[in-house]
Amino acid sequence: MKKALIALAVLGLTGGAAVAQSSVTLFGVLDADLKYVKTGDLTMKKLDSGGLNTSRLGVRGTEDLGGGLKAGFWLETQVDTDTGTTGTGAFWGRRATVSLSGDFGEVRLGRNKTVSRLHLEDFDPTSFTGLGSVSVLYSNLGSGNSTSYGRADNLASYSLPTNLGGFYGGVDVSAGEGTGTNKGQSVRLGYKQGPLHVSGAYASTSNAADSSKFKLASLGGAYDFGVVRPSLSYTQTKYLSREQKIWTAAVTVPLGQQGQLWGSFTDAKANGVAETAAAGYTPIGDAKLYAVGYIHSVSKRTALYTTFSQLKNDGAARFIIGGAPAATANGQKSSGFDVGIRHSF
Repeated sequence: MKKALIALAVLGLTGGAAVAQSSVTLFGVLDADLKYVKTGDLTMKKLDSGGLNTSRLGVRGTEDLGGGLKAGFWLETQVDTDTGTTGTGAFWGRRATVSLSGDFGEVRLGRNKTVSRLHLEDFDPTSFTGLGSVSVLYSNLGSGNSTSYGRADNLASYSLPTNLGGFYGGVDVSAGEGTGTNKGQSVRLGYKQGPLHVSGAYASTSNAADSSKFKLASLGGAYDFGVVRPSLSYTQTKYLSREQKIWTAAVTVPLGQQGQLWGSFTDAKANGVAETAAAGYTPIGDAKLYAVGYIHSVSKRTALYTTFSQLKNDGAARFIIGGAPAATANGQKSSGFDVGIRHSF
């Protein structure tokens, strides 16, 4: 109730429309970590933001329209706790959507994550965040089109209703609007019921400056045995004749009521064309990422955590873990360790 009153007061500064909402919530996450990272012989010690979850501030609300219909909005911005800045070019760069939902499902309009990105997050224990994030190995293969595993502007998305016996899915389309911004489409279909979760996604993107499509196809599965939850995902990306294949195997183990131990291994391989330099293209190579972490919840809102990760490059690869110094030569190793605290509200 206090959150709703605060949010209404904040939004009231911009006009009276907000008070018509059935519910308005101010929410956020503040996450800071002490980090030591290394690439080759270059090392760095830093206070950083978002070691476990990206720090953020948002406002969301819904209005009951009757007959099972609901209208909603969601505004969310990144907050870097180490500097106090937003960390993104657009203030509402994480999400800015308006939606209509009912028995038919949900339609959303605005900037948001693509369904292919949501699929990839579900089978990465870090959800694409922090030192152990597998996202650092995903290359756009020189296409300039990476929204297949990110966020997209000008996005129109549809999600299936939630009463389909565990089956779910969604599709989205982003318009390039005649500029150099990405345009594309992605689709996802999955099943999540009890301990079983399986999902598949496909996406393609291009832009006005480059009509050749970047394509992504991915499958993932997980099973929760109670004492351990293993997961496995496979992703293949293509652009022109360049190709990358990425396998991720992960495990999550609950330790009592408050602790959680997780580990992951990711193997990324590039084909010969992707490893060959070309005009305007920096080649990539093969790489392996090892990561392990521990999360200790001291309350429902606050958690302490630690993560260790190591990335081994091969050939022309110069991948680095998040926040590490840039590689100065092919095949350099990148590694890091952190301890941090996350508080949600």
